[in-house]
Amino acid sequence: MKTIDKVKHLIAEQLCISVEDIKDDANIIEDLGADSLDVVELLMSFEDEFKVSIPDEKLEELKTIPQIVAIIDEYVKK
Repeated sequence: MKTIDKVKHLIAEQLCISVEDIKDDANIIEDLGADSLDVVELLMSFEDEFKVSIPDEKLEELKTIPQIVAIIDEYVKK
């Protein structure tokens, strides 16, 4: 499964929405209704799923699906 598909699945699970409702360029706060607690919980889910440690400073950058995928890919390669 591609990173983007895993990310969308985790977001759908966290926000109790359908994966099909998540566009590839969706903003998780503006388009999907996530709040700050959801973002923190998603960060932890991403870290668990991808076996990475993402610094808390990156929270502000976790806004759109492409940004999330880029950050995960950056830390997976380290």
